[in-house]
Amino acid sequence: MEEAQKQLIIGLTGPIAAGKNRAGDILSSLGCSVVDADTLVHQAIEKVKPRILEYFLPLAEKEGISILKADGTIDRRGLGKLVFANKTNLAKQESFVHPAVDLLMEEFIQENYPSPAVLNATVLYKSTLISRCDFIIFVTAPLVIRYKRVRSRDNLPRKEIIKRFLAQRKIFSKYKKLNVDIYKVDNSGNPEKLQVQIEEIFQFYLGSKG
Repeated sequence: MEEAQKQLIIGLTGPIAAGKNRAGDILSSLGCSVVDADTLVHQAIEKVKPRILEYFLPLAEKEGISILKADGTIDRRGLGKLVFANKTNLAKQESFVHPAVDLLMEEFIQENYPSPAVLNATVLYKSTLISRCDFIIFVTAPLVIRYKRVRSRDNLPRKEIIKRFLAQRKIFSKYKKLNVDIYKVDNSGNPEKLQVQIEEIFQFYLGSKG
């Protein structure tokens, strides 16, 4: 009986505005199927919306924050104001959302077999799928560059950006503790340099395991 082809699973991570999506585009050009966990979060939040509203709606009303859009979907920015300001709230949201995201990522992996699957997620270390990754690409960039990117991209107030940066300040150490190969790449703003780094890692890994 012919042995099933092993599917390569790559973790793609890094702090906010480091350039994970750009790295994902490069991996896609190399023949990988890439899923952005942040996109899946939208679906996951709607799947667990009743639980989110039950817990967070009273808190939101108390703080004068709206967590529902006019169309009835969850306002992630409003929810984020509650979540990023309180560790207990963050842990509660994650207990609702992360299992649903993991299921969606598992479906993505299976649907794209046998092409290499890339899981693009900032907090991939909190996912049950981290143990499935053959290696991890950690994208980084200087703090000042990341700050400017967030201001330009998301138009968030300075206080909100700082909260998010602080929440992720030790993120690399979370991955260093894992029993998986980690490759750190710099995305200071040179697309060609980033592409070379990722191509070298991808080809080196394939060669070393071939």
